[in-house]
Amino acid sequence: MEGLKVWRLSSSIARPSNLRQLFGLGTSSGLVRCLDNGAAAANATNTRFPSRNRRASTSTSTSTNTSDREAVRAIRLKKVEQLRSKGTEPYGYKWDRSHSAKELQEIYKDLNNGEELDSESHHVSIAGRIVARRAFGKLAFLTLRDDSGTIQLKTLVDIGDILGASGSIKRTEKGELSVKVDSFSILTKSLLPLPDKFHGLTDIDKRYRQRYVDMIANPEVADIFRKRAKIMREIRKTVESRGFVEVETPVLQGAAGGAEARPFVTYHNSLGRDLYLRIATELHLKRMLVGGFEKVYEIGRIFRNEGISTRHNPEFTTIEMYEAYSDYQSMMDMAEEIVTQCALEVNGKLTIDYQGTEIQLQRPWRRETMHNLVKEVTGVDFTELEDDLKVAKDVVLKAVGLGLDSKDKSSIEACPSLGHLLNEVFEIFVEPKLLQPTFVLDYPIEISPLAKPHRRHAGLTERFELFICGRELANAFSELTDPLDQRARLEEQVRQHNKKRAEAVSVTDGTGEKKNIDEDSMYEVTLDDDFLTALEYGMPPASGMGLGIDRLVMLLTDSASIRDVIAFPVLKISQ
Repeated sequence: MEGLKVWRLSSSIARPSNLRQLFGLGTSSGLVRCLDNGAAAANATNTRFPSRNRRASTSTSTSTNTSDREAVRAIRLKKVEQLRSKGTEPYGYKWDRSHSAKELQEIYKDLNNGEELDSESHHVSIAGRIVARRAFGKLAFLTLRDDSGTIQLKTLVDIGDILGASGSIKRTEKGELSVKVDSFSILTKSLLPLPDKFHGLTDIDKRYRQRYVDMIANPEVADIFRKRAKIMREIRKTVESRGFVEVETPVLQGAAGGAEARPFVTYHNSLGRDLYLRIATELHLKRMLVGGFEKVYEIGRIFRNEGISTRHNPEFTTIEMYEAYSDYQSMMDMAEEIVTQCALEVNGKLTIDYQGTEIQLQRPWRRETMHNLVKEVTGVDFTELEDDLKVAKDVVLKAVGLGLDSKDKSSIEACPSLGHLLNEVFEIFVEPKLLQPTFVLDYPIEISPLAKPHRRHAGLTERFELFICGRELANAFSELTDPLDQRARLEEQVRQHNKKRAEAVSVTDGTGEKKNIDEDSMYEVTLDDDFLTALEYGMPPASGMGLGIDRLVMLLTDSASIRDVIAFPVLKISQ
C-alpha cells in the first residue's frame, strides 16, 4: 500500500518514502528527467487510481485524433474527486519555485557525471506542465515543461497536469542533470488530453483557434512570441535612445483619420454617438507636436474592417513616430536602425533567411524613386508621358499588357489620374520584385494626402515606403504642415470617396435588390476638423513614420503568415 501513502495527503504535498525518484535535466535542450525505480509504486498506483490502468494510459498518451475526449475528461474528473476525497486540492494556490530548468542547467553545467550534491546546500524547487510520458520496463518518464525548458517526472499524474517538485541536485551516470525528489505536488489537474507528442497540433485552423494548445504542443510557437517581445523591447530601446517619448492616444475616435481604410464603428450609449476604432495613430500624434513635444512615438493596436490574408489581420500593431525639425530622410535612417538592431537582438546577424530567400540587412539600403523603379521593370518612363490620362493608359497597356490578367487590367483602366496609374503599375509589377531592403521614394500627391509636396518635383510628395521581401514594412513622410493645403486635400479625399461610394451602388432592378455593391467603399468618411484646427495653431516642420511590427516579426522569425506572429488572430466563426 506504499502507493496509497504517496497520495494520502493532508496538504497538497506528497512525500514518497521508499521510492527513489529523480528529475533529469537534458544537457542539450534543457530537458529535466525523473526516474522512478519503485515497481511497488507502479503497482500501488494502478490499485489506488483506476485512471492509471492501461485504458487511461492509452487515452491520455495517444493522439487526440484517436481518443474519446469526453471519456478522457470523465476519467480525469473522477481523479479530481478522488484527490479531494483524500484531502488533496488538485488546483493549488502557490508553489515556491527556486529555479527554472534553464537556470539549473547553467548553474550546474560543470557537475561531473555520477556526482551528487549535498541536499541541504543544493536543495531546489521546480514546476511545470507534464507534456509527455515514456516507459522502459520498470521505469517510466514524464516530461514536465516550464517556461524555460522541459522536465521529466514519474508520478501519479496525467499528461497535461501542472506539477511542482523539490529535491537535491545530481548528475546521472549518463550525464543528465537531475533532481532527487523528496516532495512533489499537483498544482493544476488537466481535464483534456494534449495532442500526440510525435505529431503535435497539426490542424492549422485549430492551432490558431486554440493557440494555448498550440504553444503546449509546439514549443517553437511560444519561441516566436518570446522573440516578438524582444523585438518590442528593442524598438523602444532604439527610439528612446534617440530622445523619443512614448505617449498614448485614443483608440475610440470621433473621426477615423490618418489613413484611407474602412473603420470599425461602435456606439457610445451615454454620449449618444457613433465612435470609431482608430485606423491610425497619426493625427493625434501630430497634435502632440502642435502642443510642444518634439519627438513622440506610440506602439499600439490599429483596427481596420477589411480583408484577412497572410499579410493582413483586422487588428495589428504598429509603431508611429514623429520628429520635429526633420524631414523624411531622417526617417530612412531611423527605419534602418530599428530593423537592424532588432535583427541583431533576435538572430545575432544581419543576413537572414526568409521563406528560402536570403535577405541582406547590412546598411545602407537601396534608395530609389518610384518613377525610376517603374521604368526599370516595365520600360515605361512616366516623366515623359503627357497629362493625357487615356494616352498614358494606352502606353502602359501596350508595354505590359501581354499576359496581364483581367483584374489587373481593369485596375489600370479604372485609375482616375496619372498618379494613381503610376502607383497601380508599381504595385502590380515592381512591388513583388523588391526582395532586398529598398526605400521607394517620392510618391504621387494624389495618393499621399498627408505628405508635404516635394520641394523639387511638382506633382510628387516627400514620402517613402520601405519594402522587404516584396512587402511594405514602413511608410513615412515629410509631414504636411500647411493647414489650408491639408484641408483642401482631405476635403478632396472625402469627395473622391463619396463619389466612389455613390458609383458602387447601381440602379436597383425590378426586385428592389441592389447590384454591384463594392463593400469596401460603403463606409462613411468624415473630416477631422479638430486636427485641422490644431494645424492652424502651427505645427513645426516634421517627419513621421509608421512601421508594421507584425510584419517585422514575420521577417525576423521566418513566419509565412501574419497569423503566426499574432497570438490570437481574428478568424471566421468555426462551423
